[in-house]
Amino acid sequence: MACNASSCQSNCHRNEEQAQEEEFGGSANSISNYNDRNLNVCVKCKSNEPISGGNAEDGRFCADCFRSNLYGKFRLAVISNAMICPTDNVLVAFSGGSSSRVALQFVHEMQDKSQKNFDASRDRSLPVFGVGVAFIDERAIFPVSSHEIDKAIQDFRSIVSALAPPRKELHVVPIENICSSSSSDGRDRLKNLLDAISDSTGKEDLLLHLRMLSLQKIASENGYNRVVLGSCTSSIACHVISAIVKGQGYSLPGDIQYVDARWEIPVVLPLRDCLTQELNRLCHLDGLKTVELHKVPYSGINGLVSSFVTLLQKENPSRECTIVRTAGKLTPFHFNSIPEKSDSNTTLATQRRLKKYNLKPNESLSSESFCPVCNSPLNKSDLLRQSNLQNHQTSSDIFGAACCSSCRFQILPKDPSSMEHFYTHLPQPLVARAKRGGYGNLSLLREQIQDCLISDSEDES
Repeated sequence: MACNASSCQSNCHRNEEQAQEEEFGGSANSISNYNDRNLNVCVKCKSNEPISGGNAEDGRFCADCFRSNLYGKFRLAVISNAMICPTDNVLVAFSGGSSSRVALQFVHEMQDKSQKNFDASRDRSLPVFGVGVAFIDERAIFPVSSHEIDKAIQDFRSIVSALAPPRKELHVVPIENICSSSSSDGRDRLKNLLDAISDSTGKEDLLLHLRMLSLQKIASENGYNRVVLGSCTSSIACHVISAIVKGQGYSLPGDIQYVDARWEIPVVLPLRDCLTQELNRLCHLDGLKTVELHKVPYSGINGLVSSFVTLLQKENPSRECTIVRTAGKLTPFHFNSIPEKSDSNTTLATQRRLKKYNLKPNESLSSESFCPVCNSPLNKSDLLRQSNLQNHQTSSDIFGAACCSSCRFQILPKDPSSMEHFYTHLPQPLVARAKRGGYGNLSLLREQIQDCLISDSEDES
């Protein structure tokens, strides 16, 4: 006679159920213990102890995997956007902070690997790209002691020399050199130029543009054909918000891409996908020396936006990535890709990369007109204002009409006499750019605003 659980007196069913419960409980404990063990190992290699990474979305990596993941972001950005080719000569902008320090370290490691491959190859068909480092000395405009700057420069020299071979040259250039070849005259001209700007945000923005002009000058005079900036996700997120607030939404898509070839020497951002927290952590883990100069913190719009984004990041570690990812959906300009060169090695390497990552080749340089101050592309309303350049009598009026609306509001003085004083102290590259934009592209300007013009037949009717 078959027994059941209700009538069985031998406890056979009870023992079976108890065994099942013990087995189930043991399994649950095993799963819990397994999960606990997983929390104490790297999610990638599954063997080493994890560290607390800079980005929660990256998970829990050990030191080696964390570094490998960060370098992978850098290398993918460089390769997929053809930022550096074997025949290039790269200038790394160096400020001493963690972002520029990591950019220099990663560029050096890529160069070192290329050098080893070159030495190991028999035909040595691909040369090794060159690397230089540039530091813009800004003691003329910031209240930093000369002793601190000189000590920082010595630290920079030791950092750069420790990366050799191949040897890398350090270029230290005062920012006032962009205003005049004479140091004392350039310092006075720069001071008078900044004193003519009443808005604190405008002063900070103009200094940013002068730094870029200085980097372009260094690169042009020393044979570099790429400028590498350490701009990362955190700094780009701040720029996105501040550009929108300043009315620079039209030019924003061109500022946040991996490549910016509107300049004479193309500018690249290989750390665009890396957070400041990640870069700081890497410098700490690898013992990469950084030199932080005590500068006046940002004020005005730039300071407010920086504080705002920092607060957002504390509340949600993915906010900066979300800002940059959202802005990245904007359509880039023609100049946001590296122009092809006639060199056979470079062309073949570029074509392979474009084919591998399914990128459209660069057809031609942008036909955009640019603001002489910030070099931002001008929208249709700015071009319409430029079409009346012949109505302006003075050079300062012509220069003001050639600028974008944001620079005219934030930087250019409103008073005519102050504007004339401001114009006389402008660096020559800005004045020359305004003349080229105002007179050299009139036919292009007419073509761009053709839809807004009245034809002769319409005028007669």
